[in-house]
Amino acid sequence: MSSPVATVSGGPNVIVWDITYSCPLRCTHCYSESGRRASRQLPLVDMVRVTEAMLSLRPGAIVLAGGEPLVVKGLQEVVDRIVDAGVRPYLYTSGWSLRRSAIDDVLAKCADVSVSVDGATAEVHDAVRGRAGSFDRAMATLALLDRWVAGQRAGRAEHCTLTLDTTLVRSSFDQLELFCTDVVPRFPELHQVSIGAAMPIGLASRSSFAEQELLTDEQADLLVDPQHVAWLRSLVPPSVQVSVNDNRLLRYHPDLLAQGRIPAMQVEPDGRVRAMAIYEGTVGSLLADPPMELWKRSVARWSDPFVTETLSSVYTMKDWAAATRRIDYRFGTADDRARIDARPSAIPQGLPAS
Repeated sequence: MSSPVATVSGGPNVIVWDITYSCPLRCTHCYSESGRRASRQLPLVDMVRVTEAMLSLRPGAIVLAGGEPLVVKGLQEVVDRIVDAGVRPYLYTSGWSLRRSAIDDVLAKCADVSVSVDGATAEVHDAVRGRAGSFDRAMATLALLDRWVAGQRAGRAEHCTLTLDTTLVRSSFDQLELFCTDVVPRFPELHQVSIGAAMPIGLASRSSFAEQELLTDEQADLLVDPQHVAWLRSLVPPSVQVSVNDNRLLRYHPDLLAQGRIPAMQVEPDGRVRAMAIYEGTVGSLLADPPMELWKRSVARWSDPFVTETLSSVYTMKDWAAATRRIDYRFGTADDRARIDARPSAIPQGLPAS
């Protein structure tokens, strides 16, 4: 994907659109609380309007996420419009809802398709994702896409790249080696393994989650240690790239912003733009406001005195989780605050049947 860095004056280089909050899974760390709230998915005519507004910012990449993008009616039309504008979209999926027809209609037109796998075994993955059978479905989706990519490559046809995307929590941290030695080799056409530490946002910002499942600071440091990264790369086939990220850039720490490290623009399903990608609080709607004005409002939020005071002293994962809760409560709507108040304190242990 294009670098998540942009100039403030030039607009965002990457736009992430959570195109729906509908989702068949119930991930314990879900950043958007998808599947637990209204989908807020727009009708097709308005999805196209949001797409046009995003394209007017001339981003290097548009990422379609959620929720589960593959449940969205009209997704093909959105992807076609992005591609027609000369931008190849990126798409994230849990692998639960893939239909064979979606490969040709949607995924074949993407630059990359990332399938989320958050545990190297069904026991761990299904517990993290909150749905029994989700690991087997993800494996089946990866196998289907792997065969399709192989066929396209053999015919010298254009095709998307295939990424296995892992959000790492304490329950899965010790499975990193197993990811590389057992899961990755199953899919010869896999282009990349993307490993990112879970961020303390959304459901993962709960104090209970921060204490039990967020990586410790020592684990996060080890994750990105050059020797550790080199070891992970030595475990996978030479054709597979390994990307490792502690995601600390997305804290919006003033020191990082001062270095010109500008995060992506985040768009909610209904077209509203978040001021700060990972935190609650929007600055307007792509259906009603000039897109560049929304970007300027977003940038202004980053230097808001409350934001800088809250984030300047954030150096640990637990500090980050506490800061997230403060910012979300300060800038979220009344509905956001009610949803935050209603979050369960305990991390669910049981799994519903598939």
